[in-house]
Amino acid sequence: MAVLFPRWSNLVPLAIAAGAPLVLGSVVFALSYWGSPEYTDVGYAPEQPVPFSHQIHAGQLGMDCRYCHNTVEAAAHAAVPPAGTCMNCHGVIEAEAEVLAPVRDSYEKDEPVEWVRVHMLPDYAYFDHSVHLAAGVGCESCHGRIDQMEVVSQDQPLSMGWCLDCHRDPEPNLRPLNEVTTMGWDSAEYNVADDTAHPANVRGLAPPEHCSGCHR
Repeated sequence: MAVLFPRWSNLVPLAIAAGAPLVLGSVVFALSYWGSPEYTDVGYAPEQPVPFSHQIHAGQLGMDCRYCHNTVEAAAHAAVPPAGTCMNCHGVIEAEAEVLAPVRDSYEKDEPVEWVRVHMLPDYAYFDHSVHLAAGVGCESCHGRIDQMEVVSQDQPLSMGWCLDCHRDPEPNLRPLNEVTTMGWDSAEYNVADDTAHPANVRGLAPPEHCSGCHR
């Protein structure tokens, strides 16, 4: 009787059995890494309609984050400043600069500048800025060294796993309430347990780790 398959074909099932886990593992790794927020979102820096420099405003000039994002301590969202806030200074400083023409037009027409959002959470995730600031979490923990960014980019993945890591162990990201907007704050000599005025010691902090804490 003629041989239908060569002898080496007997090794095919063994090769498939040995190679399948390797291929499957490679696919899982590729999807989990190259499809993760850490890879796809960190570094996102869209072009804005006005080249606003945080490096100049928050860095060189030392402006407090709350001057522009003035709802951050009282509301879930950090407000994007209206053109009127910009014109408080630029009505005098660089008042005729061509680069600021969109801001002047926005102010005169009472229409918002179409800023492109950088930090975006999915609609099914609830996040409240005011709660985090009241707990002593610094802006820098999530947004990075904004004061060194000529163009703002996303510094952290803002993924569910990243948030949960902080909720499970928030202390490394806690600082005195009067330092929450300080960029480059040195935590080397600070211990939350020694700060009797810190919310962690006054009222205790228990960041939610259950689903309904962020998915409402």
